[in-house]
Amino acid sequence: MSLALILALVTILCVSIFYWLKHKANEGEMDRHSISAEDLHSLIGAVNEVLLFDVRQTLDVLAYPEQIPGAQRIPPEEVLRNPNAIPKDRDVVVYCTCPGEQTSRMVLHRALEGGFSRIRFLKGGLAAWKAMGFTVEPYKGTLAFSSASAAQTT
Repeated sequence: MSLALILALVTILCVSIFYWLKHKANEGEMDRHSISAEDLHSLIGAVNEVLLFDVRQTLDVLAYPEQIPGAQRIPPEEVLRNPNAIPKDRDVVVYCTCPGEQTSRMVLHRALEGGFSRIRFLKGGLAAWKAMGFTVEPYKGTLAFSSASAAQTT
């Protein structure tokens, strides 16, 4: 093999390792800001007051018109546009119904960028909560549709 080919392979390997390590570090950061359904249930039942925000997309709320008792609905695009829509000085948990908690993670990432430190996302979202047999209540709020591009803004 020529020296140029060997250098190219080594470069590709180094870049791949760099991105893999970066991905793992980001995963670890996200895991530090997650909470299980069991732990959230215990936290809600304890003296410690936690604010719970349902950050599901409108169509997800229409598909599953229920929420965790005490949760407040806030559209994810609102939080992405204005992270101060949720309080910084309180313990906050956000949840969604996306595979892999995509919306919750997006909201969490934006909040962390904004200096929030007391925010977590519900691992497994509403489905994990329901799978544990914890109660849900019917969603009674109003829903507004917005453009999909607003939700993609970071």
